[in-house]
Amino acid sequence: MNSVEKALLKVGNLSIGFSQYFKGTQKRVIRPITDMHVEIGEGEIVAVVGASGSGKSLLAHAVLGILPGNAICSGSIVYRGEELTEKRKAQLRGREISFIPQSVNYLDPLMRVGRFVQIGMNKNTALAEQEKLFAQYGLKKSDGRLFPFELSGGMLRRVMFATSVRQGVKLVIADEPTPGIHPQALSDILRQLKQFALDGAGVMFITHDIMSALEIADRVAVIKDGATVEISDAAAFEGKGERLKTEYAQRLWRALPQNDFDSEYKGRAAGEQWR
Repeated sequence: MNSVEKALLKVGNLSIGFSQYFKGTQKRVIRPITDMHVEIGEGEIVAVVGASGSGKSLLAHAVLGILPGNAICSGSIVYRGEELTEKRKAQLRGREISFIPQSVNYLDPLMRVGRFVQIGMNKNTALAEQEKLFAQYGLKKSDGRLFPFELSGGMLRRVMFATSVRQGVKLVIADEPTPGIHPQALSDILRQLKQFALDGAGVMFITHDIMSALEIADRVAVIKDGATVEISDAAAFEGKGERLKTEYAQRLWRALPQNDFDSEYKGRAAGEQWR
């Protein structure tokens, strides 16, 4: 575990609510995140895992400063030893802090992918920069002339990486970058996330796929109902989960298909599967 002094990102006691009106003029606050904490060091991959709706993506959006206007946040988010204010989030987003979104629908379906990657670049050097990024992420120059519908799922993910992660990035937040893709494409994406860490960046890998996370993660944060239940070394997810600290994490681990849906835990973990 990295010390506070060495932490690249430190989220503590994060709470997120959303104000809503109902019955006309009455107002209420719905609070899907109640007590979330996570810490990521330079060169470290921390997987944030949990069932759908547990609040994983909201954590990413809070760090990035892209929550909707009716969001109410409390707690602390510290980046490189300084509070990550909304102003600082806007300054660092897309520069030092990179976001790989969950859906490839982020790409403009009517724009060639090469041109999409070039957005925001210097016009005089954009093509050369884009082709360099494509080479970095295993794409051909000719791929830049294609539209999103002409690329495979794995290729689209690599385009997303080229769009999101560029030189100077120190923190990569990948929100479910691996669902529903071919095993080879999955392997490529995991390898690239690992390379970010080897290059010195911190990586927050948000996923419901714990087995993929364990291939590359240093530590795993288990999320349930908007709260961090446990943060353990990836190596603790083995055997019957005896090294895991909480019953919840043990139940989810033992109920996975890879662990033969342990009969003792299958019923109790119903509805709590990674999905």
